[in-house]
Amino acid sequence: MEIASRNEVVLVGRLSGDPVDKELPSGDVLRTWRLVVDRAPSKRPVPEGQRVSTIDTVDCFAWTAGLLRAAGSWTPGDVLEVHGSLRRRFWHTGGGVQSRTEVEVTKAKRLSRAA
Repeated sequence: MEIASRNEVVLVGRLSGDPVDKELPSGDVLRTWRLVVDRAPSKRPVPEGQRVSTIDTVDCFAWTAGLLRAAGSWTPGDVLEVHGSLRRRFWHTGGGVQSRTEVEVTKAKRLSRAA
């Protein structure tokens, strides 16, 4: 039996800052933002004196007109639900090749406004 692969991401988190627009060489515009998402508690024992992260920050981006409009009304602290796919981008720099993993968002909604 062959198992079909899937790349589906659903996140609920707090917007950490204002969404930022980036213009690509093609002229297309990407809107990027970062979500702060609570991390499930680890079941591993933690050595005394060591801190364990309780959050993850996840970079997200969208390029469709509807999401560009929606993200324009978001403010830091808003709680968002996003759906999309995990993407890994590569680019060349003077120091070599770098990469970043992000979520390409296809659907998003604000669940609550910042306090």
